[in-house]
Parts: sequence; C-alpha cells; structure tokens
Amino acid sequence: MQIRILNESDVEGYRNLRLRALQTNPESFGSTYEKELAYSLETFKERVRPSQEKFVLGAYDGETLIGMAVFVRETDRKTYHRGNIYSMYVAPETRGQGVAKAILLDLIEKARNEEGIEQLHLTVVSSNLSAKKLYESLGFETYGVEPRALKDIDQYYDEDLMVLFLD
Repeated sequence: MQIRILNESDVEGYRNLRLRALQTNPESFGSTYEKELAYSLETFKERVRPSQEKFVLGAYDGETLIGMAVFVRETDRKTYHRGNIYSMYVAPETRGQGVAKAILLDLIEKARNEEGIEQLHLTVVSSNLSAKKLYESLGFETYGVEPRALKDIDQYYDEDLMVLFLD
C-alpha cells in the first residue's frame, strides 16, 4: 500500500472513489451521489488539487485508489491553528486491513509538520462505532454531539464532534 497526496492526475480514481463512498455509505456524508454525479471533471480536479490550505491523502493498492481523507486548514486569523479532516473513506473490500489507520497516521503527521497547526477536528456519524473506535485509538476525543446533523429523506443522523490536540 502506498499513501500520498493526490493531485490532478489522480482525478479519475478520486472521482470514482468519492462517488462510490456516496453510494456505499450515504449516511456518512453531507453530500449525495446524485448531486456529485452531475459535477464536471473540472470540479473534481479543483477538489483534488493540493494548495496551502488543503490536500487529499490517498491510499493505493497498486494502481487502485482504495482509501482517502481530506485535510483542510482554517484560514481565518483566529482559527488558523485548526485543521479539519473530511471525507474519510475506505473501500469496503479493504476495510479491516489497517488502511484507514495508515491514512490517518500519515495525515496527522503531515498536519504536525504544518506550521501553527495545534489541533485536528472531524465529525463522525454517532452510530458509526468502528470509525469512532479508530479515531479514539489515535487520540481523538469527543467534545460534543450535534443532534440531527444530517437528514436523508426521513432519517436523521447525529454526529459526534471530535478533536485531537497535537501540542
């Protein structure tokens, strides 16, 4: 398994895995498959293009993208010390093999090397016990719950708010 920051040349694999995530685990994301299926390839290129404030970290098995997570740094002066993790996803056939943990460990290390980043934030659907257990094993702590954070048709999903202090 190789883990690296994705770039525009990875757009096809990124798009495919993102759409698969939205189909496989729609309860875990604020967006929808139908909405993102309509996005242009240029939109996905912009999303995957690294910048000073963001990067997408991907795990590859050979040439196949099997997992990913997005890092976004806050840009306002008073929140510049915070980074966020979004869109964590691992293909179902590779779950339980340490892919998610490897991605997160790499992301945490990269965040530690970003000047001024002191903490990482993420949200996770409260009923996703395996993801919560993983985050907790890496030192993330729950500091709140947002009730009914997501609603899909008539189903509500609470989200746990989690933080990892890097200092």
